[in-house]
Amino acid sequence: MSRFEGVLVSDHWLQSQFTQVQLHSLKSKFIALKNQNGQVLVEDLPALFLKLKPFNEMFTEDEIRDVLQSSGSDTSNKLEFEEFLRAYVTLQSKVVNKSGDSKNSSSFLNATTTTLLHTIDESEKKSYVAHINSYLRDDPFMKQFLPIDPATNALFELARDGVLLCKLINVAVPNTIDERAINTKRILNPWERNENHTLCLNSAKAIGCTVVNIGTQDLIEGRPHLVLGLISQIIKIQLLADLNLRKTPQLVELVEDNNDVEELMGLAPEKLLLKWMNFHLKKAGYKKPVTNFSSDLKDGEAYAYLLNVLAPEHGNPATLDAKDPVQRADLVLHHAEKMDCKRYLTPKDIVEGSSNLNLAFVAQIFHQRNGLSTDSKKISFAEMMTDDVQMSRDERCFRLWINSFGISSYVNNLFEDVRNGWVLLEVLDKVSPGSVNWKQSSKPPIKMPFRKVENCNQVIKIGTQLKFSLVNLAGNDFVQGNKKLILAFLWQLMRFHMLQLLKNLRSHSQGKEITDGDILKWANKKVKNTGRTSQIESFKDKQLSSGIFFLQLLSAVEPRVVNWNLVTKGASDEEKKLNATYIISVARKLGCSIFLLPEDIMEVNQKMILMLTASIMYWSLQRSRDESESELELELELESSPASFLEIPEASPESSSVNGDRDNFTGVEISKLSIDDNGVMSMVENSDTLLQ
Repeated sequence: MSRFEGVLVSDHWLQSQFTQVQLHSLKSKFIALKNQNGQVLVEDLPALFLKLKPFNEMFTEDEIRDVLQSSGSDTSNKLEFEEFLRAYVTLQSKVVNKSGDSKNSSSFLNATTTTLLHTIDESEKKSYVAHINSYLRDDPFMKQFLPIDPATNALFELARDGVLLCKLINVAVPNTIDERAINTKRILNPWERNENHTLCLNSAKAIGCTVVNIGTQDLIEGRPHLVLGLISQIIKIQLLADLNLRKTPQLVELVEDNNDVEELMGLAPEKLLLKWMNFHLKKAGYKKPVTNFSSDLKDGEAYAYLLNVLAPEHGNPATLDAKDPVQRADLVLHHAEKMDCKRYLTPKDIVEGSSNLNLAFVAQIFHQRNGLSTDSKKISFAEMMTDDVQMSRDERCFRLWINSFGISSYVNNLFEDVRNGWVLLEVLDKVSPGSVNWKQSSKPPIKMPFRKVENCNQVIKIGTQLKFSLVNLAGNDFVQGNKKLILAFLWQLMRFHMLQLLKNLRSHSQGKEITDGDILKWANKKVKNTGRTSQIESFKDKQLSSGIFFLQLLSAVEPRVVNWNLVTKGASDEEKKLNATYIISVARKLGCSIFLLPEDIMEVNQKMILMLTASIMYWSLQRSRDESESELELELELESSPASFLEIPEASPESSSVNGDRDNFTGVEISKLSIDDNGVMSMVENSDTLLQ
């Protein structure tokens, strides 16, 4: 929606080495290096590169200077931007050679979505195409483009408009995106494409995908490794959606003692799937435990035992008698097909140990026939162990917010995963850089209980320094898994994060703290300035349940984003839900990274309402700043070089990071920029409010 264009480089190979997020960051650093004459010299680069990971972990400043000189760079020469990028790539290659590990070729890039090697697994691509063809074949809009031919690049071409990815997200987690907000025309203009991808990426985060450092422009360009990485995550979330006690309480059968249920709840879906598989293999008499979805499944024996115990009526004695692993794998797949399991892999994929495809295959088997009992007593106990609706909503919101930071620890169960304190320390380091003393922290796995308490005590100490209300809260409360206090702390952390972002963007705040009153006043003023009469008295105002005020606010910050033909009066519950669902998708389409549900708007959940309003305010202030910076950059470029090294087409769409944010990139690691607009907010006035 902003007028900020993507960074284009004339050398296509050079451009392909970076995501748009990286290019924006490096361009900002390059401009910041310019001297009074508007020039950047080679001699300026070592000091800059030394500030960046992974260079600062591998080289001294003198070593960087030697690398640049050995590449033929004259330190007295001035640089253009493309030469600056080539120097970066040269140094990057030295990192790979020095570390001897090409898989870690860039600490900037998140392994789940990106890699400088740009490698693609053709078997995975074929499997994902088959999945898409199967699940979207009846979609009214997509069926005209299906089936996709896996032997071509049609998948990546089709993904460039953003519609496919949005539809796939709704297959994985139904109703995540209000499809009325998707731009679905056969030919989309650049703005419409950009809107679809912004909606896609913010929605992907809202279902648990890790999409750090991937921008809308990267998807518009159809970069295969990025598109396939995102599709892989979306499909994985779909296939593992039922691997929890809330969706499948029968899983409680996997533990003999009811005291072990909490441990079961804390397992990641992949671990839970392995536990389920080993549970049945043990019953079938299979002696070797399966600990992974790769090497332990290569010979096909585990599959043969598993399918024989789950569906003995389709069993074939020849499967276990087969000497050739490929033949056995083929018989396994025939057995699975008789159970109506979709073919996610080939016999070759099993023999070669493709972990992603094996995971998908085992998940499909679980969906078709999990073989668990329906013991009513056990199921009742499992249901009793799950949280109430509101606590479950809060857990979901905080979990997704934490995961959107792209920290090393992926949170599957909030209340279990924060108990050692490490996750909270990682989030605190993102929200308040430099606040964590890592030398006094213990990284998982942590065997000694007192080390967990030490981590959590440091969390409390930092929270106190940030002026959180922590009455009667100690580190041991986290270790013990006190859900109420964990939620209270995280709410304050989200609040602090968003308010700091707003304070930094609001130029006229003059260092003053932003309050909920400021946000309320801003929202009312924005709506009033459009000539509308709607005003709200607080974030508890019952008229907010209709959704009309939020739609007017969204229209005020970006007039073209709301299609008023789709808006209802919000009189009945059904109309309110239609509006609420539309509001969330429109806000994400605009660039807001939010994690609330339609019910939060309908029920006027004060905290989530405040979060939504603040996120819209953040986007609006950020766009104003970006437009001012873009004008300044253009002036600087024109002063220093009449013939710019960039070719910016008039219709080029915005290239934002995943969350639509391009915060101040100068001197900041990219990994700290990808989630700056994710804030979920609440105002906590005292310890009593904290625990509500």
